[in-house]
Amino acid sequence: MAASDLTASLTQRLAQRILILDGGMGTMLQNAQLSEDDFRGERFRDWPSDLKGNNDLLALTCPDVVARIHRDYLEAGADILETNTFNSTRLSQADYGMEDLVPELNRESARLAREVCDAVAAETDIPRYVAGVLGPTSRTASLSPDVNDPAKRNVTFDELRENYYEAANALIEGGADLIMIETIFDTLNAKAAIYALEELFEDLGRRLPVMISGTITDLSGRTLSGQTPTAFWHSIRHAKPFTVGLNCALGASAMRPHLAELSGVADTFICAYPNAGLPNAFGEYDESPEQMAAQVAEFAREGLVNVVGGCCGSTPDHIRAIAEAVAGHAPRAVPTVKPLMRLSGLEPFTLTDDIPFVNVGERTNVTGSAKFRKLITAGDYATALDVARDQVVNGAQVIDVNMDEGLIDSARAMTEYLNLIAAEPDIAKVPVMIDSSKWDVIEAGLKCVQGKSIVNSISMKEGEESFLRQAKLCRMYGAAVVVMAFDEQGQADTKARKVEICTRAYKLLTEQAGFAPEDIIFDPNVFAVATGIEEHDNYGVDFIEATGEIVDTLPHVHISGGVSNLSFSFRGNEPVREAMHAVFLYHAISQGMDMGIVNAGQLAVYDTIEPELREACEDVVLNRTPAKGGTATENLLEIAERYRGTAGKEAKERDLAWREWPVEERISHALVNGITEFIDADTEEARLKAERPLHVIEGPLMAGMNVVGDLFGSGKMFLPQVVKSARVMKQAVAGLLPHMEAEKLANAAKGQVDDQAAGRILMATVKGDVHDIGKNIVGVVLACNNYEIIDLGVMVPPAKILEVAREKKVDIIGLSGLITPSLDEMVHLASEMEREGFDIPLLIGGATTSRVHTAVKIHPKYSKGQAVYVTDASRAVGVVSSLLSRESKGDYVDTIRAEYRKVADAHHRSEADKRRLPIADARANPHKIDWTQFSPVKPSFTGTRVIEDWDLEELSHYIDWTPFFQTWEMKGRYPKILEDEKQGEAARQLFVDAQAMLKQIIDEKWFAPKAVIGFWPANTVGDDIRLFEGEERTGELATFHTLRQQLGKRDGKPNMALSDFVAPAESGKPDYLGGFVVTAGIEEVAIAERFERANDDYSSIMVKALADRFAEALAECMHERVRKEYWGYAKDEVYQPEELIGEPYDGIRPAPGYPAQPDHTEKVTLFKLLDAENTVGVELTESMAMWPGSSVSGLYFAHPESYYFGVAKVERDQVEDYAERKGMAIEEVERWLGPILNYEPAQYNKVA
Repeated sequence: MAASDLTASLTQRLAQRILILDGGMGTMLQNAQLSEDDFRGERFRDWPSDLKGNNDLLALTCPDVVARIHRDYLEAGADILETNTFNSTRLSQADYGMEDLVPELNRESARLAREVCDAVAAETDIPRYVAGVLGPTSRTASLSPDVNDPAKRNVTFDELRENYYEAANALIEGGADLIMIETIFDTLNAKAAIYALEELFEDLGRRLPVMISGTITDLSGRTLSGQTPTAFWHSIRHAKPFTVGLNCALGASAMRPHLAELSGVADTFICAYPNAGLPNAFGEYDESPEQMAAQVAEFAREGLVNVVGGCCGSTPDHIRAIAEAVAGHAPRAVPTVKPLMRLSGLEPFTLTDDIPFVNVGERTNVTGSAKFRKLITAGDYATALDVARDQVVNGAQVIDVNMDEGLIDSARAMTEYLNLIAAEPDIAKVPVMIDSSKWDVIEAGLKCVQGKSIVNSISMKEGEESFLRQAKLCRMYGAAVVVMAFDEQGQADTKARKVEICTRAYKLLTEQAGFAPEDIIFDPNVFAVATGIEEHDNYGVDFIEATGEIVDTLPHVHISGGVSNLSFSFRGNEPVREAMHAVFLYHAISQGMDMGIVNAGQLAVYDTIEPELREACEDVVLNRTPAKGGTATENLLEIAERYRGTAGKEAKERDLAWREWPVEERISHALVNGITEFIDADTEEARLKAERPLHVIEGPLMAGMNVVGDLFGSGKMFLPQVVKSARVMKQAVAGLLPHMEAEKLANAAKGQVDDQAAGRILMATVKGDVHDIGKNIVGVVLACNNYEIIDLGVMVPPAKILEVAREKKVDIIGLSGLITPSLDEMVHLASEMEREGFDIPLLIGGATTSRVHTAVKIHPKYSKGQAVYVTDASRAVGVVSSLLSRESKGDYVDTIRAEYRKVADAHHRSEADKRRLPIADARANPHKIDWTQFSPVKPSFTGTRVIEDWDLEELSHYIDWTPFFQTWEMKGRYPKILEDEKQGEAARQLFVDAQAMLKQIIDEKWFAPKAVIGFWPANTVGDDIRLFEGEERTGELATFHTLRQQLGKRDGKPNMALSDFVAPAESGKPDYLGGFVVTAGIEEVAIAERFERANDDYSSIMVKALADRFAEALAECMHERVRKEYWGYAKDEVYQPEELIGEPYDGIRPAPGYPAQPDHTEKVTLFKLLDAENTVGVELTESMAMWPGSSVSGLYFAHPESYYFGVAKVERDQVEDYAERKGMAIEEVERWLGPILNYEPAQYNKVA
């Protein structure tokens, strides 16, 4: 019978009467008292382990016994037989070593049941059906097997999926009519089974009816994994099961209230097959057939069931009695359930009409919460769980979890955190919104949650095919989904576009992806209004009206949006922003917006907003002409000044008023606010009042800087503001220095000793490294706290550092570095400090440094003192003060050492857990490109070319501003950082200053950017990319050596090397490779030094930061020209400069020394090919850093499948091979690859 006909037949029969399921197969087999020999049969006579108890095996060894039990149940009145396959999965059969028998066990059990059903049906003329059983396995995907490690799992979603797919396929081959997922104690296991069935039905081209049965494990009314019956239903209803119900664990009487709950919410048939009561002291079931039947009859009398049967303890006599007891009762009428969004954690959440707006808790999002990001990156998941718990306690109905942080493995962090949440019932009770811009992270999250979650988000940005693929996967995982109003042409900005895109997406989701409309959440894009740009004035109206039309024309959907975007123009003026949000939500909610991530604690109440402000906000949001005339934007801007804390006429009066304060307060005010205008006069006035010039520094200047330090430490000031304060301080001190010098000479003549600073700190960028912005910032912050800074600059050899440290009797040495070879230099310096008997603290900082590297590599080399990793400038003062305090140093160092032991141990365990392949096996699993279907594009020239005619104005449009803010230790993405609740005001002022200097740079042509590019005929041989002198490809020009990933991969993922993206020589395809070196020029060095001499560290750091941005902008612009002109493989590319930040284009430009090729020495080949030192004035230091520092280099790959990746750790076998290919001593290669070696070279050296 065809599947559709079978479903129709069953549905028709269920409309007529309650159908009967069979009883306990295990009970009857136990009653048969079979021996070990019976279980073994002839076939398994010599099996090495005991087989008694493996009931599923009896389909092969005692098929007559199983068939007899099947017939007994059918003759007792059963309509549906369950196959004897409760444990017929690889996971369960592993207990007997019989994993390879799984297909046969399922197939033969189904065939046996099929034969008996067909025979009895022929004899009675009553149709009988076979339900192929998928048991729960002996593993749990939601629960940890180790009470001390709640995130641990003994099975993965994918392992379960593969187990269930194999078993179900064989059941169908054997003749099963239905598939039954039964005795579900962990809903995530059931979701894996559902996913497997969806895959299988797709592969077979037909669907079978699916029965799903959960197990309430005790009188608490929850599954073993903690869900209520309704939450369980919400989690699995996407499977559209033919029946849903409960079985096992409880007798009929105890099951009844939970069955009633499920019957009340499920819009499908209900099936119940309880145990024959609860087991007695001997594990036996005492309920007689009559007793059990009377209780099941109550189910029928109350209209709760459509299918009934028995589980443990039930016999054919029980089934006969049940069939007779329910025969006179009508089957349950399947209710029509209103289409509402039904989510779940451990408990259900239904978005009803009584809930006008769902506020999603946003603090468990690394992109939106600095606190949470720090906890996750530090691995402090216990405290991170408290963040989630606080949101639930404070009323969050859904919690948003986002792990999109570049410095962590986002998928792994998502998995770890969601697994930990599963062990916290007070958090896990609410649904989760799995939030990521990366599909693999979303999918990792979906594999961890047993409840019904929300995916945030998908869109049609990459076309319908990708959109539908992700949407279907979301449905298969049972998730609701946020859909952005974004298509191939970009984000929707008008009402028409919003409605058009959402309508198109709705049709695709409901008609092709099988999505329930109530599980669709559209985000039609909230954009900023009152920007002064006329085209933006209607954005609020567009959203509100689009919302109304979408919910009117697309039934049952939901609307969400990023509300904070609306008020971007008023960032820094929180009262106005809150009023705008409240007004906007008032109107948007009235039109159907019912969900959003909004900080409810900072949302004004609509009715309590001051009437004039509310009307002005409504004029802007609704794009109305104000009653008094003019424009809505101008009107709100005028009113807004009354609410801004530091704007308008009153603020100007206050600015003048502070000049009337006492001089000490004026100096403090100037320092805190970074005002240099009056500092010279005020300092001189203070000097004349003071007994000594030093007293001005120790008094009002340090008092002001202490305020700055307190504000900075508490997060109320940000680094750019602190550097401005330092500029004021330096200017004031510069005015005092001549007087102090004169006093010093006079004191020296009297034999008096100078006053001491709080401590003397030597700072240096290590040998071979030219980057010093971060070091300079730390120096400024420490100097602001009365520490004397001795800055040795960049590229400082170890001998020089130690020589000056001794000479100047420094209290601390601080090292900085940006490139990976600098890590080895730091290790070397620590060893030298140990050898020479130093015992002062050693501070470690810089972009490539980390707490793990410090703990594992540097700390062990310096036992006489203490190496300390300093994350950023905001930590520097606390670290230094602790290290220089006689009272606290001992405890602080003990804490650091204990922490580093834990970090090192965790690192070693983590590395040991990672399976790495021999290099031969890794090479056997490369990224496979079908070169027969691809013809490489020939560049417009081969050889090299220098480009110097760069327009600074044009390049400025290619600047990615996010790293600029990171340079100033302000974490967040541009432009969102400008409206950040905590650091937005400081970020905006920094941006204003940057724009002012940027204008100067452009107008006065401070920089002279240059670029050299080259293209060469190329093909790969193994993991090497060989370049040729000409198109005939006979004479070799050079070779770029690449490294290959050795980490074991799953799911068919390749072990990458950059050579995979260039055509192999044996393919016969003439391919090419490009290279480049670009620089902002040497000019920044002189300009920065000029600012430093003027005591203006702020401008010095600013010009260096902008030079770095220009270098990266030039690299981005150059790459665009390469793609469109010089190589020309993407001539039709039409991206705007700001879109290039997301790298939407084909091709990559990886740099030697970075993750895809961690070997910095490959730069030597590149620089020789391009003659970079002579053509653009960029040279390599001995550590392979580029000088000038604001320079970028790399290779160009053009193949559309090329992408960035990380090689990660490598093994000795690859290093030996790599050294031989490069013609370098293995010790030299190990020195350059030190940070990525997965072994200790010393072990091999000892053996040698």
